[in-house]
Amino acid sequence: MPIVQIHLIEGRTVEQKRALVRKVTDAVCESVNVTPEHVKIILSDMARHDYAIGGVLKMDESK
Repeated sequence: MPIVQIHLIEGRTVEQKRALVRKVTDAVCESVNVTPEHVKIILSDMARHDYAIGGVLKMDESK
C-alpha cells in the first residue's frame, strides 16, 4: 500500500487538489502496479510563514 505525502503552500483550490491526487494516483498505480484503492495520499497545507528556503520565510520572499 503506497502512502504519498505532499506538502503544499496554502492557496490551492479544492479542484486543483482533486486533479493532483487523481494524477498522482494514476502515476503510482502505473509505476508500482497497484489499484487506486491501495494508494493513500496525505495533503498538508502550510502557511507561507511556516516554510522557508535559504533562511527566508516564503512570506518574505518577494520583499
